[in-house]
Amino acid sequence: MGIMGMMRRMVAAGLCGAALAAALASPAQGEPAGAADGLRAGWRLKDSGTDARFRGLAAVSRRTAWVAGTKGTVLRTRDGGRSWRNVSPPGAEGLEFRDIEAFGARRAVVLAIGEGEASRVFVTDDGGTTWSETFRNPDPRAFYDCLTFFDARHGIALSDPVDGTYRILGTGDGGRTWRVLPSGGMPAAQPSESAFAASGQCLVSAGRRDAWFATGGAATARVFHTADRGRTWTVADAPLPAGDPARGVFALAFRDTRHGLAVGGDYRPDQPSPRAAWTPATQPPPAYRSGVAWFPYGHRAALAVGPTGTDVTADGGRTWRALDPGSYDAVDCAGDGGCWASGEKGRIARLEPTRAGEGR
Repeated sequence: MGIMGMMRRMVAAGLCGAALAAALASPAQGEPAGAADGLRAGWRLKDSGTDARFRGLAAVSRRTAWVAGTKGTVLRTRDGGRSWRNVSPPGAEGLEFRDIEAFGARRAVVLAIGEGEASRVFVTDDGGTTWSETFRNPDPRAFYDCLTFFDARHGIALSDPVDGTYRILGTGDGGRTWRVLPSGGMPAAQPSESAFAASGQCLVSAGRRDAWFATGGAATARVFHTADRGRTWTVADAPLPAGDPARGVFALAFRDTRHGLAVGGDYRPDQPSPRAAWTPATQPPPAYRSGVAWFPYGHRAALAVGPTGTDVTADGGRTWRALDPGSYDAVDCAGDGGCWASGEKGRIARLEPTRAGEGR
């Protein structure tokens, strides 16, 4: 589908078609993405009312989104970000939420990370009015980083290696109960290898049985794949910077079982990341990126975010160009085209038409 066809489809669907089409249009020489034909698109900041850092993000639609972050904070909007309701689990102030999966405006599952009992899972079925703690990690050697769901009932969560292999937690009832899956089908971890809990996207799924998780910190960055909901896994090397605890693949996005994106690099601000995406990319993002999301129209457009800005691709990740210079940790796009980003100091934004300098 061409850019104009994509734009017409988005407008017909009642979406913010001009902004999103502008984000994908080829810019003139020296102009940022989104400047073609006088149109601009970028992140428009929404007032979250907090200074929490939000690395967990779940886009339900253009109107509804959830974020989860530091100080045990969970927020939800149902009006496109004009207002946010604090729906944090009671007594969670000392927890670090890094991932959240939402199944509408009422049901969500949130993961707290950390060693031992700091890793926990909470579930709500009433929009955050009440929460149930459904898992508390009893093993001091385990450190859970991310979770993902194949459907409303079946999901898995990922821990860093225990006794030389990654640990997978599984649920078949929507996150209400969890069990550690057998590790016999998991390839061995490399020395010093781990996953990065940077944006809730170190573990992702596509379809009813396939999932992938990304690693770094070791000699080689890698991507693991399962086709049976976490029972058995294969692994492939990824050509992103590795060989250091700060380098590797930080986020994945799969639009189906065959087409995926991986971003990362070196998260230290004083270190370059010349190969921050894998497709492979002939023109990768210019710096470390911690989050990535496919745009739901056209099958080739995606967004990648990090502390130094947002990049957009219109060719399936082979080339990227700058969209917005603002700092974000996570990005997610809903099926109706609603794209959201979140990050440090309470930053939450939605992709919208902007004037020059807005929303950064």
